[in-house]
Amino acid sequence: MSEDPEEGMLSWDESVFRDERVFEIDYVPETFQHRESQMRTLQYALRPATRGSRPLNAMVRGPPGTGKTTAIQKLFGELRAETSDVHTVRVNCQMNATRYSVFARLFEGIFDYEPPASGISFKKLFGQVTEKLVEEDDVLVVALDDVNYLFYENEASDTLYSLLRAHEEYSGARIGVIVVSSDPSLEVIDELDSRVQSVFRPEDVYFNVYDREEIAGILRNRVERGFHDDVVSTTVLDYVAEKTAESGDLRVGIDLLRRAGLTAEMRASKVVEKRDVDEAYETSKFVHLSRSLESLSESEAELLEVIAEHEGKQAGEVYDEFQAVSGLGYTRYSEIVNKLEDLGIVATNYAEVDGRGRSRELHLEYEPEAVLSRLE
Repeated sequence: MSEDPEEGMLSWDESVFRDERVFEIDYVPETFQHRESQMRTLQYALRPATRGSRPLNAMVRGPPGTGKTTAIQKLFGELRAETSDVHTVRVNCQMNATRYSVFARLFEGIFDYEPPASGISFKKLFGQVTEKLVEEDDVLVVALDDVNYLFYENEASDTLYSLLRAHEEYSGARIGVIVVSSDPSLEVIDELDSRVQSVFRPEDVYFNVYDREEIAGILRNRVERGFHDDVVSTTVLDYVAEKTAESGDLRVGIDLLRRAGLTAEMRASKVVEKRDVDEAYETSKFVHLSRSLESLSESEAELLEVIAEHEGKQAGEVYDEFQAVSGLGYTRYSEIVNKLEDLGIVATNYAEVDGRGRSRELHLEYEPEAVLSRLE
């Protein structure tokens, strides 16, 4: 006969979680706090769509983990509930960083099936999307989430040009665009071609970093929904909020709560303790790095691995090593370095080298071990 678990210990079929999905990256909370003014501006921009008119364009900016994606998901849910004559498609540009793949996602959003994997030109794909909109007299609202990735691949201007000029090629096509950028150093308008700047006059919506009190309130809400009663004490919650505020990224705190809960379960404990938070933080603090690495191509990951293994070496030496493993030329190498710098993974600076003038040095913004372990 099995014995009862010790006081304060979980049995095999127990969990500290009431609903673990509350801590997933794409969870949309019922109550969306501290973003009322941003939501009002976005609702104002999209309101014409509910009347069958072309909505205003919008530019949503702010550091990672400030509620931008959640705002879009909430907004699109409201639009769909209001009318069936508006298609809403959120494109993750981190995973779809070319004009063609953006339009493939729009095709999928409008037709409810994917376009053929090959053999269809961009012109035809574009034509089918816009013809369907005109035919059904529908409005399309596109959110280019993490649009900064389109800029890193030099695809932003062409993509926006096609969307914003669609009505000129297909009379009656009504498309509104929301661009969402998580790169504080990216000047979206300045980086676009003049042909796009002349037609892109977006409403500017800024999402500031949550302050310590706001973070604590949002995390408390997740704890109440996601954990059973008394699993996370006020002291532990305050500790998580403190760690999150240091990073400035709410996603770190949400991930931290989930991992701390799993760590407590590993100990068969019914409560989350500070030691569980400390252990979980060693992983959660790299949430932004892990997300950035997901978007890298094989050659980009190869170069990052070389940089991590040759930390602080001159760019020329790093290139020689990279060329040996990839076979790629200096132009592509330079483009990848720029992208890794845009992503905030690599920093470059110039140093004087005896007899050779100034030379570029590459440095990682994270510990090499953290990068290498996540590339594996």
